[in-house]
Amino acid sequence: QVQLVESGGGLVQAGDSLRLSCAASGRTFNNYAMGWFRQAVGKEREFVATISWSGGNTGYADSVKGRFAISRDHAKNTMYLSMNSLKPEDTAVYYCASERDPLGWGSKSAYKYDYWGQGTQVTVSS
Repeated sequence: QVQLVESGGGLVQAGDSLRLSCAASGRTFNNYAMGWFRQAVGKEREFVATISWSGGNTGYADSVKGRFAISRDHAKNTMYLSMNSLKPEDTAVYYCASERDPLGWGSKSAYKYDYWGQGTQVTVSS
């Protein structure tokens, strides 16, 4: 059974840092590009960051560029999102996802992803 499990969310103050983790199982996730998306209350799900299957290529939404960093550890089958200088507008449920096709470079489009985690809440107070 394919599973993606996010962890690391919480309640922090503006300016603080958090690191989210996404543990993958049930599939050779090392062969697939992965991504982070988020959804705030009353808003549509939006792209945050993506990383290629090898980890050599990354992409970010303009709103998080320079503050967030995506990475992956193939030995641990885990992907990370390091979030610095958090802002109240970063408050959302954060989801990790795996692309449908293997050996991809990563994508900003949610339609390219077929497996999703259950989400982890990040709340940033002002």
